[in-house]
Amino acid sequence: MTPPLAQVLEHASAPAATGKAAPGRPGRAPGWLPGGDRAGAAFAMIRREWVAGVFAVSAVFALVTALTSFYAPERMWGAFAAISYAVSAVTAAVVRRRGVSLAVLISLTGAVAAPLAWMAFTGMMQPEVAVIIRSAAMLVHYGTPYASPAALAAAHSWRAYDPYLPALVVFGVPRVFVGGLLSDPRVWFGIAFAATFGVAARIARVPRPAWCTVLVTASPVVALPLAVGGDDLPVLGLMCLGLALASRGSRSQWRWAAAAGPALGLAAAMKATAWPAVAVVAVLLLARQGRRAVAWFAAAVLGVALVIDGPAVAAHPAAALANTVLYPLGLAKVASPAASLLPGHLLANTGTLGHWTALVLMVLAGAAVGAWMIVRPPRDAHAAGWRLTLGLALLFVLAPASRVGYFVYPLGLAAWLLLSRWPELPGDLSVDPEPQHRRLAVQGHH
Repeated sequence: MTPPLAQVLEHASAPAATGKAAPGRPGRAPGWLPGGDRAGAAFAMIRREWVAGVFAVSAVFALVTALTSFYAPERMWGAFAAISYAVSAVTAAVVRRRGVSLAVLISLTGAVAAPLAWMAFTGMMQPEVAVIIRSAAMLVHYGTPYASPAALAAAHSWRAYDPYLPALVVFGVPRVFVGGLLSDPRVWFGIAFAATFGVAARIARVPRPAWCTVLVTASPVVALPLAVGGDDLPVLGLMCLGLALASRGSRSQWRWAAAAGPALGLAAAMKATAWPAVAVVAVLLLARQGRRAVAWFAAAVLGVALVIDGPAVAAHPAAALANTVLYPLGLAKVASPAASLLPGHLLANTGTLGHWTALVLMVLAGAAVGAWMIVRPPRDAHAAGWRLTLGLALLFVLAPASRVGYFVYPLGLAAWLLLSRWPELPGDLSVDPEPQHRRLAVQGHH
């Protein structure tokens, strides 16, 4: 029986009680795992079965998506991913040697690479990808990605709006100049996420950061949004990177705080959803390193955001306001097509009073999380990350124009936080410098 998650997290970073090295992690022993190497062998089998179960649940989720989603790209992803995850579950359960590694690679191929390549080849995508491609063409040819208020009024369509900031629109620039699969913005969204998430995992001293990144990318948390849209993933990766950098420095090492600034400044230059992370990291730095670190951090965030987005926004401020502020808040003349059964969207659909009620509730939820951080400021990246995860979940639940896809942020952050505390990766993904049977033989000899 696997130990409770709270017990695992409690003992993951604790020093070993004895001098024995943990299986797969030289110099560290999982304090909650009694019985030495024999227990390690049993736990390795349990982990393999646990991974097979996770893939089986993912296959069910993908099948339900294929059968029930209203969006054709999501149904297409579900058809690919259901088969891939099912094969991965069987592989992880049956193949004893490198079965988990093989299962993860099968999922990465079948749930990410194959559906993404097929949809990029056929031109199937969520509307946000088409908006980014169109806005990138406008940015290249006219110097702004945004249609003017007069053009928006004449269009009478939500498709004329672009709620994305210029730094995110840049991902569509390759399509303006070249065609083919590699010019699809989703490919570059995925590359940016993998690079930033992997670096964040390495800075946080996660075992096997590359495998961690592959594991998370192959999961439905990232695979589904990446295949159909993916515009939130670079922002998510940069948020994890900013948290990792901010957690490293001490009071005398303010350079780590300065390094976290450009990461979150770039994220904020892509989407407004990154600004809560900026606030959380600022409180973390104030508690850990003092005002000087916060000053360097704030200067870096604002400097990067202004340098990247400033020229396009300053050239056409009215257009930028209408597209990136009024439209996402539901205050434009055309409503966003984002639909869900979340409370904020249901309230907004009841009329003007319901819309403003949802906005007020969203502000109150943010204020409550902010007050919690002031009363009990976080002292490390995990405390800050869990507060950010909760705050974003509340904001997305109450936002008037919210959609379920926004939950990639709290789910992705939770994955990074759990991996950075988990003592071992699943199955044969862990580092194991000495074969298990040899350790058992040596122990039996002694």
